Order: sequence, then C-alpha cells, then structure tokens
Amino acid sequence: MGFEEFVAERLEGLLRYATVLTNDPHLAQDIVQDVLLRAQQRWDGIDAPPAYVRRMITNEYLSWRRRAVRRMVPSSHDVLDALGPPQADPSAAYDERDAMLGLLATLPRKQRAAIVLRYYENYSDSEIAAVLRCGTSTVRSQISRALAALRQAPHPTILTGAPE
Repeated sequence: MGFEEFVAERLEGLLRYATVLTNDPHLAQDIVQDVLLRAQQRWDGIDAPPAYVRRMITNEYLSWRRRAVRRMVPSSHDVLDALGPPQADPSAAYDERDAMLGLLATLPRKQRAAIVLRYYENYSDSEIAAVLRCGTSTVRSQISRALAALRQAPHPTILTGAPE
C-alpha cells in the first residue's frame, strides 16, 4: 500500500485517535500532520504502517506532554463525530471468530461439515450433498439442526446480533 492510499484510507481514524489522546482536535491535527510528514520520508522502510504510525502518534503525544503542559478541555462527542464515524474495535472480530469456532466444535461432525460448507465455502445444497454423500433434504436437515443448536449456545449475539 502506498503512502497516499494509506493516508486516504486511515486519516479519519488517525485523527480520531489523536483527538482522544489530546482532547484537542487542533493539536491532534498538528500531531497527525507532523507524524505523517515524518512517516512519508521513510515510508519504504516501514513494515507495518498502521501500527507504526499509531505508535508515532502516541510517541509524539507523549513528547508534547513532556514539552508543554496545557489545560485539557474534554472533547465533546460532536467534535469527535466531526472527525469521522467511530471505528469498531478490530479485536472484536477475532473474539467473535474464536467464539464461533468454539461453538462449531460442539456440533456433531456432519452438522459441522454442512455448516462450514454452506457458510464458509458458499456451497449450495446439492454441492454439500455431493461432498457429504447424502441427499439434499439431509443437508437441509443437518443445517437446520446445526443452526438450532448454535442458537441455543451461550453466545447468541454472534448469530443474531442481539444483546444477550
């Protein structure tokens, strides 16, 4: 990913992060601008740009705090929302994935295979039937039973999106 593409894709999130750190949207813009200028100069040598740039922003913020003590004015939600929509915590996807893998492991093998082929491989009933060597009505029955069992599981938010 090139520098321009990185900035176009990540600028709002970086500004939001810096604003939360500084509680000052103007200072946040200054910090992000300074960091991006420095990052651009050594862009080809950066292995993991998102993590590296966030660390640079954090370091710049900490250096600024050591250089000058300013009165911190809490930012309102309006100021943060003006910088862009909040972004979901990326670790939540891993938590949900791990929870789903754990739930799938509780299913009988044929049900698990049918669910995986349907939802992870996007196979049709007839394709699943060919793989499992059974009829399409058996495939539909296996999937129905598997989904019912998963809905009974202790983590319904994964399957329905509704709070527990």
